[in-house]
Amino acid sequence: MDIDLETFRAETRAWLEENCPPAMRTPMRSEKDATWGGRNPVFAHPDQKLWMDRMGARGWTVPDWPSEYGGGGLSPAETKILREEMARLKCRNPLNSFGISMLGPALLKYGTEAQKLEHLPRIARGEMRWCQGYSEPNAGSDLAGLQASAEDAGDHYIVNGQKVWTSYADQADWIFCLVRTDKTSKQGGISFVLFDMASEGVSTKPILLISGNSPFCETFFDNVKVPKANRVHDENKGWDVAKYLLGHEREMISGMGLASRGEDPLIESARRGVDPILRAQIALFEVRSKAFSAMSERFIDELKAGRAHPAQPSMMKYYGTELNKARHELLMAAGGSDTLEWESEASNHGAAPRAWLRTKANSIEGGTSEIQLNIIAKRILDLPS
Repeated sequence: MDIDLETFRAETRAWLEENCPPAMRTPMRSEKDATWGGRNPVFAHPDQKLWMDRMGARGWTVPDWPSEYGGGGLSPAETKILREEMARLKCRNPLNSFGISMLGPALLKYGTEAQKLEHLPRIARGEMRWCQGYSEPNAGSDLAGLQASAEDAGDHYIVNGQKVWTSYADQADWIFCLVRTDKTSKQGGISFVLFDMASEGVSTKPILLISGNSPFCETFFDNVKVPKANRVHDENKGWDVAKYLLGHEREMISGMGLASRGEDPLIESARRGVDPILRAQIALFEVRSKAFSAMSERFIDELKAGRAHPAQPSMMKYYGTELNKARHELLMAAGGSDTLEWESEASNHGAAPRAWLRTKANSIEGGTSEIQLNIIAKRILDLPS
């Protein structure tokens, strides 16, 4: 290995060992242990904030972003080493953020310098929590059919309409949102705007899921005033931003199917010698998971080098989704009747069945599996429409 990279690995390992609190090296028990930051952050443990702040100050919540925008300025090889060392120590992700996984890459490509300087450092430090305003009641799979409108009012737009399946809208500070600015063109009449969820005329309503949790919301806009300075890219060119962002969203969702670390309860079940048929199924799953992990690493390298096929995120999203569903099916099978328990502290209030039920949404969010298969068929396999 390059001597500079060896030095970087040694320094990174030392820094992580000194700065990652022990509580942040333990498996997450539930979604409540995830760190989202924002203007009104909620931490299940005080070390979550400590870990987020330490990583944010170093730019390592977004290690490969430019340092002038709050990132770590690391090369792809250094970023990979950082992730490997975090995995070795079993460090938790310091910050969950749609700003990092979706909006940030889109702003880096399409945002103005003022927009980058205003938003990216705050995203990197976990100071602002974002939600996504894409799907509508009659425009989900056919996203370009959206109707939420932005009427020109001089130096600002007046936004009206409704979004649905808006993840964590009731807890987000800002929204990145697709709006219609030209009714005469479907894909060519959409703009991409950013605005504060505290703006007058914005309201949200949670949607309760079968799992008992409610990450999704309906979101309503009633004459919301949005400065034109908050539009990303040209007016009516928002579809370009939307497609680019969707690629990163699908990459994020596909990550749920990545190979797990040593503390994986599936591995522990296999070691305990569960039913031999189930043990074989777990072994097969692990082989597929590790193959997907290797494929994902290659894809990320190609994406950062600008060589990834435009349809590759669809392929990753589809297979990652199927893997994640298979993983939770196996966890339910390995746990037996105990995993049917729903309320007690012993079962962590039904964490296993709630997580299993949550995976059912993986086939819908970020574009349905049928949409992904259509994209793969047309753009990779060159099959007729």
